[in-house]
Amino acid sequence: HLNTRNVPQLPHTRLLWSGWSVRPVNVIQTRSYSTEKDTARVEEQSETEKKLTLEAEELRKEAAELTEKVKSLDDKYKRALAESENIRRRLTKQIDDAKLFGIQGFCKDLLEVADILGHATEAVPKDEISDKNPHLKNLFEGLSMTRQQLNSVFKRHGLETVNPMNEKFNPNLHEALFQQEVANVEPNTVVVVSKIGYKLHDRCIRPALVGVTKG
Repeated sequence: HLNTRNVPQLPHTRLLWSGWSVRPVNVIQTRSYSTEKDTARVEEQSETEKKLTLEAEELRKEAAELTEKVKSLDDKYKRALAESENIRRRLTKQIDDAKLFGIQGFCKDLLEVADILGHATEAVPKDEISDKNPHLKNLFEGLSMTRQQLNSVFKRHGLETVNPMNEKFNPNLHEALFQQEVANVEPNTVVVVSKIGYKLHDRCIRPALVGVTKG
C-alpha cells in the first residue's frame, strides 16, 4: 500500500518507481545560449542590411541619373526634329521660289524689248494708219500683234505690268521721279507714268517711274 500524501509536490517532479520504493526526482529544463554565435549572427545581419541599404541608395542614384539623361536626350531629340522641320520648310520654300522666280533674270532682259515695241507702236501717228499707207499700216499691225503676244507670254508666266496712273503712290511698286502741284487731286497721287513697271508673282522686278502730286 502506497501512501503519497507525504510526497512533496515539487515543480517538474516525477515519481520513479523501483519496486516498492519511491524516489522523487526534480527535472529542471535548462537551455544554454551561445553568446558569441548570436552576436556574430546579429553583426552579420547588420552588415547585410547596411550593404543592401547602400546598394538600394546607389540604385536610386543611378535611376535618377538615367531619368535626367532620358529627359536631356528627349529634349535634344525634339529640338533636332524641330530644326530639321524648319530646314525642310526653308528648302521647300527656296525650291518653290526657284520655280516661280527662276525666270526673273530672263524676264528682265525681255522688258527692254517690250519697252521698245511699246515706244514703236505709240510713235506711229494714228491718222497715218490707213489703206492709203499700206506699208505703215502693216508694220504697225505687226508690231502691235508682237507686243500683244509678248504681253500674253508674260502673263502666262506670272509677269504683269504696273501702270499706276491715278493711283496712290506705293513705294514698293513705284519710284517717284518728281512732284508737281495738281488742283483737285489728293496728295501722293500718281499723275504721270514715265515708264511702266513689272511684277513677277507679286514680286516687283522693276518699279514704275512716276510723277506724283505734292502733299
